[in-house]
Amino acid sequence: GVRLGGRKLGFSSRLRGAAGAEAMASADEEIAVKEPLDLIRLSLDERIYVKLRSDRELRGKLHAYDQHLNMILGDVEEIVTTVEIDDETYEEIVRTTRRTIPFLFVRGDGVILVSPPLRTA
Repeated sequence: GVRLGGRKLGFSSRLRGAAGAEAMASADEEIAVKEPLDLIRLSLDERIYVKLRSDRELRGKLHAYDQHLNMILGDVEEIVTTVEIDDETYEEIVRTTRRTIPFLFVRGDGVILVSPPLRTA
């Protein structure tokens, strides 16, 4: 089963494959995910990872969201990746810039994906 924030998730039969039915735990342990935004709803007050257009990534606590994926995040780490070409050697120079933002409004039309935070080694 899939775990999110310590909670076990079950998927509706419409979304899960045939093999998923046997793997599901008892109904009192799981929280049904019947549509995609249910997964976001279950991430409220949890830390999430958001990938945005223009090679930007956010990790922060999800405080609120709407159907357009506009989001309010707190305690946010923003990572911006830029690729430049060296004028002399024509090699790619990859730079990452990190900053911490206490509170952030994210406009939903720039969101590519939302997930529980990715573990980085």
